[in-house]
Amino acid sequence: MSEASGETLISEGDDVLLFLDPKRTYLVRARPGERFHTHRGFIQLDDVLGKRFGDKVSTNLGFHFFLLKPNIYDYLGKASRATQIVYLKDNALIVAYSGVGPGSRVIEAGTGSGALTSVLAHYVRPGGRVYSYDVRAEFQEKARRNLVRAGVSEFVELKVGDAVEGFAERGVDAVVLDLATPWLVVPRAHEALRGGGRFVSFSPTVEQVVKTVSALNDDFVGVETVECISRRFKVKEGETRPETLMVGHTGYITHARKVFKE
Repeated sequence: MSEASGETLISEGDDVLLFLDPKRTYLVRARPGERFHTHRGFIQLDDVLGKRFGDKVSTNLGFHFFLLKPNIYDYLGKASRATQIVYLKDNALIVAYSGVGPGSRVIEAGTGSGALTSVLAHYVRPGGRVYSYDVRAEFQEKARRNLVRAGVSEFVELKVGDAVEGFAERGVDAVVLDLATPWLVVPRAHEALRGGGRFVSFSPTVEQVVKTVSALNDDFVGVETVECISRRFKVKEGETRPETLMVGHTGYITHARKVFKE
């Protein structure tokens, strides 16, 4: 990317989010001599090069797309999926409850497609590290590609292993779980965390939460479970109201802090 008058100009190889409307966006890489086809005609990617983020470009049929700089959540929305990914609303709370920031060392168990991994890596960079465990090597290969596309792969160490058997790392700042049986991993999380370190678990069912909270009560404090419900609104003069369709339940987030009760 080059700079001119404080604006970032799009260069060859840059990722660009083509925005038609909130429901129709496309993530492309700016390359000369290539076309990107949409239902509104094709965009000549040569026309993207040298423009500012925020400018617009026209298709051959005369429809306009805005050129936006993609953020980590844009990459997640376009990620290749081997498993269901954690929603934006839940990702945000998980990051907040984990307390991660630049320089944090985090263990994640349940890499899946790497969506939550990407978010954690985005927030721990440049000096932090995410150690992500999964029992399925094929999932991690897909996750690796998503991490590279999101530009955060250098901050992640992917590991094939069962979290129930424990983690190699010690003194980490947070342990984040997206697993079917998180309660079985609570003792291993306690071993890996530094004193006061944060435990966060995402679970879709109440039964999972009850077992996890029971396991946490022995060696953790501040145990709390929350559910985040997000409702979109249609905003138009004379018609403003909640949207008819919404994502209701996605999962419960349980978080706590490690202490030494002996």
